[in-house]
Amino acid sequence: MDEAEVLDRRRSASGEVVLRRRGGHCEVIVNGCFLMDTVDGRSERLLVAAAAAELAGVRRPSVLIGGLGVGFSLAHAAAEPRWGRIAVVEREEAVIDWHRTGPLGAFSAGALDDPRVEVLHTDLVAYLAAAGERYDALCLDIDNGPDWTVGAENDRLYGPVGLAAAAARLNSGGVLAIWSAQPSAAFERALRAAGFTGVRSEEIAVERGVPDVVHLARRA
Repeated sequence: MDEAEVLDRRRSASGEVVLRRRGGHCEVIVNGCFLMDTVDGRSERLLVAAAAAELAGVRRPSVLIGGLGVGFSLAHAAAEPRWGRIAVVEREEAVIDWHRTGPLGAFSAGALDDPRVEVLHTDLVAYLAAAGERYDALCLDIDNGPDWTVGAENDRLYGPVGLAAAAARLNSGGVLAIWSAQPSAAFERALRAAGFTGVRSEEIAVERGVPDVVHLARRA
């Protein structure tokens, strides 16, 4: 395996955030734990594409993407002219900087300059819990998904309170799409218990291990 080169290292309220390059690809490490890389963005793109397909009859739908990550989801949304407003929530200022002036800009492909795009530097869980604008789609890619989080505070998003907050931020019939590093029947049950309908999952096979998953559900 190629040796990783540290490109930047920052301290934040959530701990240490590191950007590394390995074999031509970038990696984001949080508090010593691998979080994401730029090797394969298929499931991150599916997160947005599947939500858009569910909204085929909606003109100029709005979407909230959380978080920015390595930019695959945002770039895919910005490449689709059918989307109206595109908001992206990212709590790590370092990640936003790495897209604006650093090497991750190559993967978000200039999407931050799209006039439809607004970058919200805040915590996603807190943002959803606050009263505010509703969206036609929430595309959430936070931590490793509902069953394994690097940051314990992210557990709140996948519990009853977090799912209720997500539902409150959706327009009637709006779509909730959640990325996960593994399938989760328990989370599908949690979505139904929270009042969502049409709960289903789409999988993308990965080179090793269990497939990545996008959980999909609608606000009734």
